[in-house]
Formats: sequence, structure tokens, C-alpha cells
Amino acid sequence: MPLYVYSITAKDHPRRLDGLHGVGSEPPPLRTVTAGPLCAVVSDITEEIRPKRRDLTAHQDVQERLMTDGTVLPLQFGYTAPDDLAVRTALESDADGYLATLERLDGCAEYHVRASQSDDAPLLQQILDEVPEARDLNERIRGGDRDPGLPLALGEMIAHEVQARQEALAGGLTQALLPFSREHLARTPAGNDILNLSLLVPYEHEDSLRTAEANIAREIGSGIDLRFSGPLPPYSFVQ
Repeated sequence: MPLYVYSITAKDHPRRLDGLHGVGSEPPPLRTVTAGPLCAVVSDITEEIRPKRRDLTAHQDVQERLMTDGTVLPLQFGYTAPDDLAVRTALESDADGYLATLERLDGCAEYHVRASQSDDAPLLQQILDEVPEARDLNERIRGGDRDPGLPLALGEMIAHEVQARQEALAGGLTQALLPFSREHLARTPAGNDILNLSLLVPYEHEDSLRTAEANIAREIGSGIDLRFSGPLPPYSFVQ
């Protein structure tokens, strides 16, 4: 029977799954498939599993419960296998790699850090105050100069300055947060974000990270929306 696979743990992990349910419209009980020193948490499925809120929540609940008792290798939503034998074979084929990853992630959780420019006005004013060329162009336009090239030149100059300053801010935020992490992963920001950072944070550094978050938020002031989320299962650091 096909299986939905949630995560991998060491064989000695308690895997307390009471009260949880798996994915699917009529989910069967969660269970484990064991191969040597490793276990996979699975449930049988009889339907195609799609990313509905119900099933996304069930998937995440399993990861968070397992995290409370030990290290877990969380699989991304939607991972399936044809049967128990396929899962067992996969565990056996890379047992050393899974064990090494469990050791690497031991005692850690993932935190996401995102930052976005919530208000452009302070940054634009800062550029006009600090960049003489931009200030001069802006004053010429405001003074009635009808040169059609002025708005384009000013727009290009401001766009270049905005990008440079946002990249510098993202780099500074990253450097300020790295001391609290064992590993990090920076992704290309999307939408209005200027920073998309994942941190693998040892449990003993979590309080310090939260203190740093509050301090950084005060230092960067208005115009920047800084968002932390965690602790989370370490999806980004499972290789």
C-alpha cells in the first residue's frame, strides 16, 4: 500500500504520536517503518494528497511533536513511497548520511528571518539628503526645469541607491544574526522583501536571538518591517 512519509528519526527517538492524525480525508493511524538505526514516520494513503490546509496542518503537527522529544529530519510536504519496502530500502541505502544529518541538526531549530521596506519615504528622503547629485536633480525638477531627461536621471539614480542601501542593510542584518546560528541559508528575496534568511539555531542561543531581534528592530527604526518566525522544524537544513 502507498505510504505518506513525514520524517526520519533515530530508532531510539520516543516518537510520541498519540492524539495526532495523518494526511488524507480519512487518515489511518501514524506508524513507523524501521531499518537498522533509523525510523521513518509514515501513514497509509488511499488517495492523492494535495496541499490542503487540513493536510498541511497534519504534516506540520507531526514534525512539531517529534521535535519536542529529539532530533528529526522533516521531509517536505507531499513525499510518498509505494510501500514499506521502498521506505526501508531508502533508509538502508543512505543510513550513514541520515545519521550524520541527525547529528548535525541535534539540539537545533530553524528560524526564518525576513525584512521588507514597509515605507519608502524615509529611505527616499535619506537619499535626497545624502546624495548631492540626487538632491540637485530633484531641486531642478521642483524649480520648474523642463528638461525631459531629468526625471529619468533622477529615477535611475534613486533606484541604484535604493538597491545598494537595501543590499547593505540585508548584509548587515545577516552578519548581526550569524553568531547565533550553527548554519545559515540565504535565499533570493521575493516581492517586497530585501532579506530571506534561514538560521539553524542551537536551543541554548534562542533567548539571545530573541534579544538580538528586539535590539535590531529598535536600531533600524521606521520603514523596515523585520519578521522572525520559529522555532521550526529544520526543513532548510535537511540534505
